[in-house]
Amino acid sequence: MSGISVGFTIFAGLLTLMAFRVPIGIAMFVAGSSGYVYLMGGNWAPWLNILKSIPYARLSNYDLTVIPLFLLMGQFATHGGLSASLFKCVNAFIGHRRGGVAMAAIGACAGFGAICGSSLATAATMGQVALPELRRYRYSGSLATGALAAGGTLGIMIPPSVPLVIYAILTQESIGKLFMAAVLPGLIAMFGYMFVVQLVVRRNPEAGPAGPRVPWPERLKVFAGVLPVILVFVIVIVGIYGGWATPTEAAAIGAAACGAIAVVSGGMRLRGLIDSALGTAQATAMILLVLLGADMLNTALALSQMPAELANWVKESGLAPLFVLAMILVIYILLGCVMDSLAMILLTIPIFYPMIIGLDFYGMSVEDKSIWFGILALMVVEIGLVHPPVGMNVYIINRLAKDVPLVETFKGVMPFLASDLVRIVVLVAFPSISLVLVKAFGAL
Repeated sequence: MSGISVGFTIFAGLLTLMAFRVPIGIAMFVAGSSGYVYLMGGNWAPWLNILKSIPYARLSNYDLTVIPLFLLMGQFATHGGLSASLFKCVNAFIGHRRGGVAMAAIGACAGFGAICGSSLATAATMGQVALPELRRYRYSGSLATGALAAGGTLGIMIPPSVPLVIYAILTQESIGKLFMAAVLPGLIAMFGYMFVVQLVVRRNPEAGPAGPRVPWPERLKVFAGVLPVILVFVIVIVGIYGGWATPTEAAAIGAAACGAIAVVSGGMRLRGLIDSALGTAQATAMILLVLLGADMLNTALALSQMPAELANWVKESGLAPLFVLAMILVIYILLGCVMDSLAMILLTIPIFYPMIIGLDFYGMSVEDKSIWFGILALMVVEIGLVHPPVGMNVYIINRLAKDVPLVETFKGVMPFLASDLVRIVVLVAFPSISLVLVKAFGAL
């Protein structure tokens, strides 16, 4: 069989294992191992030999230490009650408008994402904080749950972002530049979701009643309460990109600062500290297992020459670069129906990345294409968290709002998905949106 045929056979085996509910990390490892042994003529000795090198080569990578530190920062924020402070702050400023409480939940999700890096954690945490307020003001079930499910995706869109760290490691790209490139698209996503809320309440004012107006002294008080969180975000992002600290050092500073803030604010106790450590360990173990499985799969694919053959075929096919990019983005949306965001990044980047780098987009340099595609991939992966039939964020929010039917939650998410699609089209047409801050701060 040709390399492409072997590659597609490996993918068919992977999807079959996933259909039988085999965990994605194990499924990738088994499919990759089977493909590798086949390509070596059925000889198991080479496979046994690489088993001792792949885990060491991956897990000895110093850059990976940034992942548990960012996860720990998010755990401290979750168990330390910082999410409630963020929601109260945003709600104090815009909660008096129609749909304001829903917009406050979205803004708080963006703020929490700036210290968390996980969409699932953002959706679960902010859902517990904001849902009682949304119920108290009699928001419609579809708007309340849809806004929270969509807002949860900002957990990976607003840096720091674990999927962006993985992308940076896979492509040898700068973590700091990717974080900086994600800031504007993340803010556009937040304001786009708020605009959707406004459209919904204009059409149906009863879906999002206005809350009471908070006096300015109270607003300033709650704003002062979240200033330390804002400071942590600035230190981490500017520290990384400004060269004051490596990503690992900045993540360690951020985790320590979030822990200290949580303790001083009175939200963190011994039980919270233990839960934070356990949550970080469990999430890290899951990510590392998926990474090892992906490495085995990618080793088999590299041996088959499938990525190189596909990249050459696309380059020589004469297809328009934007058409190829559109097909890749559609594939991402379809994959979002069956797998989570991290698995999608690990599975597809070794195949799609060489294609994108080999094509000409607006005369951009290789580095610019790499950063731009990383943000595009992140945004499309983010859609998979809310669109049916999987939509992990939808299920998390729906579990918290048991009185709202799942169908209503998916209906509530649809306007936000339209906002996502518009944002992707705009970023494809104007790559400078994701590159302007990288260029501006790089020139300083």
